[in-house]
Amino acid sequence: MLPVIASIVLLLLATATVCDLRTREIPDWISVAIGVIAVVVSLMGWWDLEILWVIVGGLLGLLVGLGLFRFAHLGGGDAKLIISLGLLVGPVGLLIVLFGMAIAGGVLSVIAMVRGQKDLAYGPAILAGFVGYLGLVSQI
Repeated sequence: MLPVIASIVLLLLATATVCDLRTREIPDWISVAIGVIAVVVSLMGWWDLEILWVIVGGLLGLLVGLGLFRFAHLGGGDAKLIISLGLLVGPVGLLIVLFGMAIAGGVLSVIAMVRGQKDLAYGPAILAGFVGYLGLVSQI
């Protein structure tokens, strides 16, 4: 992944995390910005991911995001971030991101239970999943 693009996406995800921790809402413009970045870099040829795989990643993100929104009570902003990350990293990359998110989300859930909280911001887990993806991809 291009370092500049990865840095911009990390900044956007960090902003989403701060918003999620403060207000439990993630602004739509963040997900839209990540999605636009994914499509533009793919169409410009700056990415190893062809536009077909960008679309497939977005569709997988849509399925996963809707499922988590509907059945696991994940927030709508979180689901939209999953869709946009699917566009950015493609279907295989999204599975890696989701694995990291699940681990980080489990840790956050334990922390929330210890604190007696029934609601938790999932933005930090999404950010952690993407950071884990970047760490793994950089080793390949």
